[in-house]
Amino acid sequence: MMEVRAGVDSIDRELSRLLGERFRFMEAAARIKPERNMVRDEARKAEVIANARANAAINGFPAEVAGDLWEVLVEASIAYELDVFDQR
Repeated sequence: MMEVRAGVDSIDRELSRLLGERFRFMEAAARIKPERNMVRDEARKAEVIANARANAAINGFPAEVAGDLWEVLVEASIAYELDVFDQR
């Protein structure tokens, strides 16, 4: 069990690193977009979630779980990008 937990902890650290990188892209997007109303893009959101669901199936975990996780991730990303946009 210790090896399993160590593996999970290692993956969690890598996920955290990757999420940090993803949010840096949100910062860049907030700098690039000329208007605040361009931050929320429902078509892009749907595309990102569909991609996550497809990738989940390829990588062996439930597409429903991926859809739920990415829904939260995308909404958090939009909120973060709006905050960054408003600070500039």
